Amino acid sequence: MNNLASHKITKDIVSKYGFRFTKSLGQNFLVDEHVLSQIVDSAEIDSEDTVIEIGPGIGTLTRELSYRAKQVISIEIDKNLIPILSETLADRDNIKIINQDILKTDLHELVNEFSPDRKVKVVANLPYYITTPIIMRFLEEKVPLKTMVIMIQKEVANRINAVPSTKDYGSLSVAVQYYCDTDIVAKAPKGAFIPEPGVDSAVIKLEVKEDKGIELIDEDLFFEVVKAAFSKRRKTLLNALSTFGNIGGKQEAKMALEIANIDAQLRGETLDMKQFASLANAYAKVLNK
Repeated sequence: MNNLASHKITKDIVSKYGFRFTKSLGQNFLVDEHVLSQIVDSAEIDSEDTVIEIGPGIGTLTRELSYRAKQVISIEIDKNLIPILSETLADRDNIKIINQDILKTDLHELVNEFSPDRKVKVVANLPYYITTPIIMRFLEEKVPLKTMVIMIQKEVANRINAVPSTKDYGSLSVAVQYYCDTDIVAKAPKGAFIPEPGVDSAVIKLEVKEDKGIELIDEDLFFEVVKAAFSKRRKTLLNALSTFGNIGGKQEAKMALEIANIDAQLRGETLDMKQFASLANAYAKVLNK
């Protein structure tokens, strides 16, 4: 079977199997050949790579990945797509289809089985409704991962890629950029999919850092401080930090800001990664963590 990235081929296959799109699963199948090429090229896959794909649909991206990778592991939650994938990928012998929920899949076990000696790459057109949980699960669980090249909602891509002192910059920006270098590599209009989603999309590349460039006393505390700083965007750091979670009150906030040499009247959105690290480490001293 040839390239599946066309409206006609996709509609014909869907019709043949009587497949009905499930809105709650965020099913929007890519039918734009140019965007497909941009995704695959950005992933820089070589013949030794194992690629994990989430939500293969009818296998459009899966096929293209299989031409370049050593192995493609494709995880699909919808059992109704498995017969379709069995047909569209029948001639490819380096693809493994797993009918599971990615949020319940043992990722470390998966990597140990299929790529024990080499970090994997994730390449996927992610369902919008679980984009952030998927990204953060791979990063927080420290899956042996080299890169993620993922199609996501454009607004979320902008938030992930944002820099300090911009409207898109927030806790998601800091969380992902703590683990990865980020780059938006392509845009995809609504018309690149069947059915058309309600928003435009973007392809973002997340390159996992070998060296994060900062030293933390307590990683969990770092993320608590980041969440607190953005919990009340219009408030000063002092006010936001004083009323969130388990990091103490106004006195602890004042002391931590003073130790970190950060102006208490600033807002969280103005701090960069190193400043957040300094603040978190100051909190660790104040709280004796």
